[in-house]
Amino acid sequence: MKAQIKTSKTRITIASLYLGIGPLEQELVDTLEETLRCLDSSDLHVSILLDYTRGSRGRNNSRTMLLPLLRRFPDNVRVSLFHTPHLRGLLRLLVPERFNETIGLQHMKIYLFDDNIILSGANLSDSYFTNRQDRYVLFQGCSELADFFSDLVGAVSEVSLQLQPDDTVQAEEGMEHPYEGDKTKYCEAASEKVMGVIEDARRRQYEKRSTNFQSERSASNIEPPDTWVYPLVQMKPFGIQIDELVTETLLTEAERGDQLYLTTGYFNLTQGYMDLLLGTRADYNILLAAPEVNGFFGAKGIAGAIPAAYVHIEHQFYNEVCRHGQQMRVKLREYYRDLWTFHAKGLWFYSAGTDLPCLTLIGSPNFGYRSVHRDLEAQIALVTENEELQQQLHKVRLLFGRQMSSYPEGDHT
Repeated sequence: MKAQIKTSKTRITIASLYLGIGPLEQELVDTLEETLRCLDSSDLHVSILLDYTRGSRGRNNSRTMLLPLLRRFPDNVRVSLFHTPHLRGLLRLLVPERFNETIGLQHMKIYLFDDNIILSGANLSDSYFTNRQDRYVLFQGCSELADFFSDLVGAVSEVSLQLQPDDTVQAEEGMEHPYEGDKTKYCEAASEKVMGVIEDARRRQYEKRSTNFQSERSASNIEPPDTWVYPLVQMKPFGIQIDELVTETLLTEAERGDQLYLTTGYFNLTQGYMDLLLGTRADYNILLAAPEVNGFFGAKGIAGAIPAAYVHIEHQFYNEVCRHGQQMRVKLREYYRDLWTFHAKGLWFYSAGTDLPCLTLIGSPNFGYRSVHRDLEAQIALVTENEELQQQLHKVRLLFGRQMSSYPEGDHT
């Protein structure tokens, strides 16, 4: 990311749940400052989108990390803090810090540098830079994809609170306030902005396909594409559920002999996903975080009980698998790596009779209730016929497999 920042000329767009406060995160901020200082300040614009509640937690937080940058380059740096419209009134006053984050979050992880873009499930925190397992994909020189995600982050930023140099926040002029204004009006305005980005992208792709079709008819030497990237957005608070519909379709259409590998750091499938998974004929291999590699393992207070809660959910699901007699078709495994934590999420799809995946999902959703109903999420479906790329996707999946043990093993069961 530091290398990408240093070579950026026109735009840097960052969307994450939060920015940590350690020395590695400070290096990232320092790199942004150095790049802004070295370039013609009128050319490079930095847009950062974080979650309000997570980014404001504690005395030292994401906001205090970014304030010096905002104060030094007020014309080039924008810091937006998304505040869920569902956290308001008495609920906002009574629910304490940390617990207020369960109501809804900005959860997208998008790191964009000119026309290069990293899509991930990882946040900007030291653990992700050192010993927290996650997934990342880098697209280089993909202007259309970068434009889409830049516009998407821009749309959410417009309906978010804007951080000011004095550490206050304010809504964009003319925009309904997320928790003080009318909730329905706010959600409708937000939906209109985000759907505007999606519809514009659809229109541009339709026009490009039409142009390409005419070109291909007149030029026989044009190679057809072998890889397609489909951005998937899930923002249920705004009535947008594209990712949910695509995921349900994948689970529904999977045939006997197909193999699906699904991984999540926080196993809490929605009832709809569970019903589809148990009702289809494909083979499923689900990789979960062992309690010891859950990010909350060993935490103080109530948070320390979270790994045990996920184990309980896993047991409930496994019992349901057994009740349906699906143990041979649906297999659960746990990821364990000493001194590491596990945060990876995604899906690999292997068609019947093939040894390599033709599709993968990669991004921020965890396939759980919060991802579907409460948070703002984005990922991509990458579909490919390119054997070299399929080999790379397969290799990543196998790397996770080296740290697996079959469920249910271990003392915690």
